[in-house]
Order: sequence, then C-alpha cells, then structure tokens
Amino acid sequence: MPTGVALRAVRAQLFDAAERVLLRDGPSGLTSRAVTTEADCAKGVLHRHFDDFDGFLAEFVLDRIEKLDEKGLRDAVGTGTVVDNVTAALAAVFESVAVAIVPLVIFRDELRARLRREWPAGVPVLTQAAVMIGGYLEAERDQGRIAENADVETLAATLIGAAHLLYADRTAPAPEAAQVRKVVETVIGT
Repeated sequence: MPTGVALRAVRAQLFDAAERVLLRDGPSGLTSRAVTTEADCAKGVLHRHFDDFDGFLAEFVLDRIEKLDEKGLRDAVGTGTVVDNVTAALAAVFESVAVAIVPLVIFRDELRARLRREWPAGVPVLTQAAVMIGGYLEAERDQGRIAENADVETLAATLIGAAHLLYADRTAPAPEAAQVRKVVETVIGT
C-alpha cells in the first residue's frame, strides 16, 4: 500500500477481511498476513490498531457475536410460527461465520483465554446464539405460543447443539431447511 493513503473504517475492513479468510481458508489459514493481504493494506496497519494478533481475533469474534442479534428474531415474536422463526434463526446463525468461529476458538489457546474474560463459559458465538434463541422462546412462552412449562434455556442449548451438528462440516453443503425444521419441531415438541 502506498505511504500516506488513508484507510477509512479500518477495524471493519480488517474484520470483514478476516471473515472472508476464515470462511475460505479455515482457522489455520487465518494469519495477520492473510488478513492484511485480503484487506489490501500493510501488515503494520493491523498492529497499529490492535496489541497483537490474538487481540485482533478476540475483538473480531466479539464483533461477530454482536452481529448475531441482527438476525431479526426479536422482531419475530408473535408472528409466523415458532418453528419457522427458530428454523430461520438457526440457518442465519450457522450459515454465517459462526460455524467457522467455533474451530478458530478451539484452535487458538490464547484467543480462548482472552475470550474467557468476557465469556466465562461455553464457546462465545454458540453461547450468544443460545441466549438469543432462549430469549425469543421465553417471549413466545409468555405469549402462550409454546408450553407454559417449557424450559427455554435447555431448549435453546439443545437447538444450538443439534443445529451445530448439522452444520459442523463447513466443507459440505449446508443442510436442507427441512432437516433443520425437523430438529426444531422435535426439540420444541410441536
């Protein structure tokens, strides 16, 4: 990159580049050099904005976790069917970078240690997805659209675990919507 060229929204540019590299090359291909090459900037740019690469990765993961809430599940309460809404939410989560973040967190010990400061339990992206779905199911339970005695936290964790098994092989085609729907119907008990 020529000296003196200003970059706008550097963090977003680097995070987007990291997502593309992670999805294309997996956790082993996600290096600072790969990110800066993908972002079309000098390697020093990343290190000017972050203490080190694991610090960058921790902020990248947290940024992508925040984006999970943009899937519109909160707005779906009381509309459509619960099964359709949860099926769509699971597809949105697992067809995003979330399924690639899981092995990244497992792959890098220092990243996992840094994320533990914010997320003391679980794999952050999956934990947040379970919280999001649990909140949705609680709202639907309050409206009488699922059983009054439904344990929404357990249902949410079960849905995340079962969906993750369907989507875990990121090199294979995504599961059919009918497969995901069947899991949701079985877990929710409709």
